Amino acid sequence: MRFPVIHIPFLPAAGMALFPFILVKVESYKKDELLLRHEKIHLVQQLELLIVFFYFIYFAHYLVNLIKYREHNKAYMNIVFEKEAYQREGEKDYLKKRKLWAWTNYFVLS
Repeated sequence: MRFPVIHIPFLPAAGMALFPFILVKVESYKKDELLLRHEKIHLVQQLELLIVFFYFIYFAHYLVNLIKYREHNKAYMNIVFEKEAYQREGEKDYLKKRKLWAWTNYFVLS
């Protein structure tokens, strides 16, 4: 899958997926394969959830995590979508073999 990659210098993160675009903070990140794979995983997640439901679940999960962990970084890293993207970004062929709704495997009950 090909998605347009756009350089936005004031972006608050290194990269961000806003369907159908991948936004990057630094021009050279357009060639960062690891970052682009991470963001492509998010774009596939967004498609699975018809985009709007992805954002609803993403932010709801972040807020629950923020209450639970009381720390932004820990709350962010424990969002199921981020768990999948970070754990699988190193696999070059992951999106070819990825099963539908694979992000649900990253829910941890505690």
